[in-house]
Amino acid sequence: MRHCAPARGPLRGTVRVPGDKSVTHRALLFAPLGDGPSRVDGWLEAEDTLRSLEAVRVLGADIQRGRGDLVIAPGSFPQAGDASDEALMVDIDCGNSGTTTRLLLGLLAGRRVRARLDGDASLRSRPMARVVEPLRAMGAVIRYLGEDGRLPLEIHGRSLTGISHGMTVASAQVKSALLLSGLTAVGSTTVLGGGRSRDHTERMLRAMGAKVTGDGDEIDVCSGSTLRAFDLDVPGDPSSAAFPLASALLVPGSQITVAGMMLNATRTGISEVFRRMGVAFTVESTGDAAGEPVGGLSLGFGPLRSFSLGGAEIPTLIDEIPMLAVLASRAAGITRIRDAADLRAKESDRIAVTAAGLRALGVEVAEHPDGMDIVGRPEGYPVGDSVVVHTHGDHRIAMAFAVAGLASSHGVELDDDDCVGVSYPGFFDDIERLQGGGAPG
Repeated sequence: MRHCAPARGPLRGTVRVPGDKSVTHRALLFAPLGDGPSRVDGWLEAEDTLRSLEAVRVLGADIQRGRGDLVIAPGSFPQAGDASDEALMVDIDCGNSGTTTRLLLGLLAGRRVRARLDGDASLRSRPMARVVEPLRAMGAVIRYLGEDGRLPLEIHGRSLTGISHGMTVASAQVKSALLLSGLTAVGSTTVLGGGRSRDHTERMLRAMGAKVTGDGDEIDVCSGSTLRAFDLDVPGDPSSAAFPLASALLVPGSQITVAGMMLNATRTGISEVFRRMGVAFTVESTGDAAGEPVGGLSLGFGPLRSFSLGGAEIPTLIDEIPMLAVLASRAAGITRIRDAADLRAKESDRIAVTAAGLRALGVEVAEHPDGMDIVGRPEGYPVGDSVVVHTHGDHRIAMAFAVAGLASSHGVELDDDDCVGVSYPGFFDDIERLQGGGAPG
């Protein structure tokens, strides 16, 4: 149990959030596909990304760890083709990482390997059919070992044939799995309906020399390219940046800058929401990393307006919605969030868990299948004592309500704070430093 006390003063200074989680996953999983050693600096060393690193290690990649950086060489990583029935079965524990699981399915489907993928109880509850079914249509051999559509499962590498697949829901993980399978498939593989889902896979594969064309709602990939090794400094994670930024918006007198943050348009939908909330902020571009724009974002405390959220912008800020819900709880008016049903299949049911946490703080919330309505309380939370929030082991829930604690009168008790290590191990230290005047992290 962690007590998240009310802020003892304004948050001020500069913070560097951990390396982007999505880019880190891809760098670790794609590095063994290159034609030599790749260097990955500033990567997010957290529970989920370590699952991806361990996965490529057990699959045969050579890994050297330095101070803050990694060098990953192909080693004996499986090549394209059919796995024999006698091939050794590789066991891969994906922990709580859906990204590791779904990207590995696409990566291994057309390679000479047999693998068994499993995870913790939370990951076992998350849907896998949306990836497995199109891979099977390409010729992949995938067998569920328990409940259909769920982990654990076995994958037996086979030669694949490219397909055209239309997605009904924009999902970067599904899109990425299909593009990775297309690297080993005969002919062209086309993904339709990706919409505004994250495009980190396309950017990184292009930087490595893959034949990836199109953008947005139609992406094509062809096999046959020799992929180049890369040298990457991972930019800061905008989803992690949402938490110190929100803290500054809620604590009077605050003014902070998040430096070195990724500014990819598929990940910065929260900036547009800030505008609708009446937030004044500045963005400064400082360069790029492997095709990903990088810069700093600065803002400070001020009154907040309610907002509506839904449609095509949801994929650009899906991970920030619990934090946005906490901001909405202190904004004037009623905030409406829709088209976010995928939140129910994350590390927790983030709609239900967020709503429960807000109600514990005395906020009126109406829950819907794909979102919620939140009645803001600009004057403050009405509860007269510290409240307990059940995080269900979800890192984004824990950080969102830690921020709520900063803006409360009596604080918030988190039943599990260790879970923040999944994406932002230094979160509590950064918030403490900002309360003390801040300094570059």
